[in-house]
Amino acid sequence: MKASLMITCLGDALFPRVGLAAVNVLRALGVAVDFPATQVCCGQAAFNSGYRAEARRSAEAYLRAFAASEHVVSISGSCAAMVRHHYPGLFAGSTLEADAGALAERTYEFSQFLTDVLNVDRLPARYDARVTLHHSCHTLRMLGVKDQPERLLSMVEGLEYVPLARADECCGFGGTFALKMAPISASLVDDKADAVLETGAEVLTGLDMSCLMNIGGRLRRRGARMRVKHLAEILAEGWQG
Repeated sequence: MKASLMITCLGDALFPRVGLAAVNVLRALGVAVDFPATQVCCGQAAFNSGYRAEARRSAEAYLRAFAASEHVVSISGSCAAMVRHHYPGLFAGSTLEADAGALAERTYEFSQFLTDVLNVDRLPARYDARVTLHHSCHTLRMLGVKDQPERLLSMVEGLEYVPLARADECCGFGGTFALKMAPISASLVDDKADAVLETGAEVLTGLDMSCLMNIGGRLRRRGARMRVKHLAEILAEGWQG
């Protein structure tokens, strides 16, 4: 099976280690992974701010970059959701409508690809730590990804999974929302940080580095020493195969 990595803007600029971790896990599972060097922003930031024409220009370049990809695997659930749920409507009535729909159908979030496409039911991984999981808004509500990361965590030997209270509540990031509505955003992430700390976990994980960056930043400012890692990092670091 072949897959192309969608690194995302945040992954490319700030968290390249997450992309590398995802590639290592996918290749260890027998997937031939490539990286389209011409990939650009999926257009989500512009789209969410109401700039549909600008979002469409980014999306057109994105369509070209992944046109030949058998599958596209994203390390961000929100970016995968942009392609899967908004691209068909964004290009409705245009000559690119069919291409957008086809790409949407073969685009997946990382944990979703492992469980729903590769049908992974066991992992040669060990990670000795208490781990809790935050469910990002777009990943949970738009992609319906909830059980997938929990199932993968349950396959890791030595890992103690600690459910997070109100795990489905927003962390306050929301892309440009955190900038436009800073006081509300700060209140939301404080509530989320409280819930994370109450678990007594050593590691916070999730499927979107944007959310993890937001929560992790608040935890650090409050003096907490909790490690914050994308699910792909946990699997890659614990891989023993």
